[in-house]
Amino acid sequence: MPNPIPPPRDSGVTSTTSVPLHWVAYGPHGAPRLLVLHGGPGASHDYLLPQMLRLAEERELVLYDQRGGGRSKTDDRAPITWRTQVEDLGRVASELRLEPLTIVGYSWGGLLAMLSAIEAARDAALVPVRRLVLVDPAPVTRELRERFERAFAERQRGPAVAALRDELAASGLRERDPEAYRQRSFELSVAGYFADPGRARDLTPFRVVGRVQQSIWESLGDFDLRADLRSLELPALVVHGRDDPIPLESSQAAADALGARLVILEDTGHVPYVERPDELFEAITSFLRATDALAS
Repeated sequence: MPNPIPPPRDSGVTSTTSVPLHWVAYGPHGAPRLLVLHGGPGASHDYLLPQMLRLAEERELVLYDQRGGGRSKTDDRAPITWRTQVEDLGRVASELRLEPLTIVGYSWGGLLAMLSAIEAARDAALVPVRRLVLVDPAPVTRELRERFERAFAERQRGPAVAALRDELAASGLRERDPEAYRQRSFELSVAGYFADPGRARDLTPFRVVGRVQQSIWESLGDFDLRADLRSLELPALVVHGRDDPIPLESSQAAADALGARLVILEDTGHVPYVERPDELFEAITSFLRATDALAS
């Protein structure tokens, strides 16, 4: 089971976005600030915790539930697009006074961070992105995303996960302990993201709002960020788990385009903050310390 999530130092909802967005803050007040973006899209910030709080030992972390997910759900049926999410991010950064803006983006949050940096570089009215940390970012092209989807589906059908699924079905846990059964079912639904499927037990459970996820991916069309990333000039770090179903080629392409360092973590999949936290946070902390002056 995952460890409990401690209460935030501060929390609230935004007033400058058309839908109120729930946010939380951790870490010492007055410390350098990081905006941490969760994946999905359509998920919530909770599943990054408590592990991501390692960064709050010397930084202030601000996390928010992106529009349509978590405590930022909305009954508005208008499509939520990537542009909606970029606009929201800018308003969150401005309202919470996060400039100079350093973004730590995980999975889809990494792609959102890149999209936000690209748009801010084009429009001086937007909050500029000064620094990027991309942790197993979502694929930077549609073709690479399709390869990821096939790889993840294959893992979920593979013998390791199938054996765990059969074991659960035969356990009688559903009748004996429905709550434990729901937890175990969640673990199996994400097992393909892990190098060791058993480590899924340490991930805080979360839900994805399917219509939000679909709407955002559809809005991207036949996307390819590589050329736009080459136009950015900012410090960046890309971290990728060797066993991530997202192709390593995608993170290599992002790092090459950004002129960024690429750190490849062995024996971990898409969730290095669970499987290899020491190596992940050492890489991030070293990068932030080395580039603080450049991002100020």
